[in-house]
Amino acid sequence: MPTEKKYEITVTTRTTYIPEQSDAASSRYVFAYTITIKNTGTVRAQLISRHWIITDANNQLQEVRGLGVVGEQPTLRPNESFEYTSGTAIATPVGTMRGTYQMVADDGLQFDAPVPECTLSIPRVLH
Repeated sequence: MPTEKKYEITVTTRTTYIPEQSDAASSRYVFAYTITIKNTGTVRAQLISRHWIITDANNQLQEVRGLGVVGEQPTLRPNESFEYTSGTAIATPVGTMRGTYQMVADDGLQFDAPVPECTLSIPRVLH
């Protein structure tokens, strides 16, 4: 079996604007994001850490690094998923998020699971 299929994690994201925590007058736009991490490979793997790059419409970057996600370092067997919800705030009504999860397989191999870029947008701003 090809190596890339042995160590494969699929990440999907859903984002939601949180108006009750946002304040346009103060340039604070808050978004929740729900992440589903699925082990689509053939080897059990543990999420060790994360690295997020969050960019607002003014190209201001926020980098977030840390151990685990929402206080956990889940271990996923093949075909197993882990889902969590967290949040972020940016200074503009539109922005993007992307990143990677640093994983360790049961056989000791360390690899990155990419998080595809997703859009943060208040309703009715983008088509």
